[in-house]
Amino acid sequence: MKAREIWLIDLGSPVGSEAAFIRPVIVVGNPRMSGPLALVCPLTTTPRDYPWRVEIEPDSTNGLSSTSHAQVEHVRSVSTARAVARLGRIDAVSFERVRAVLRVLFDL
Repeated sequence: MKAREIWLIDLGSPVGSEAAFIRPVIVVGNPRMSGPLALVCPLTTTPRDYPWRVEIEPDSTNGLSSTSHAQVEHVRSVSTARAVARLGRIDAVSFERVRAVLRVLFDL
């Protein structure tokens, strides 16, 4: 799993308002990072008027079938064993928008 890739991941059952179930995620970890864990940002098709959500339109390279929204506030580390299938790759502009929100959320 590499940064900018979009994967279907089984996030399991939710606790509270966590992102859960099988859903697409964007891998946001360092592309040199490897091993049993991946840092991911879940996607949702439910639009919310949150300034930290990043809208991503479906295209021929990302594998999404509908407009999705990166739930940057739900970024988390998951086992790569949760991977179901690789869908595609997010475009560089959208990925940089996700990274910009991550910098704000983590005060980097």
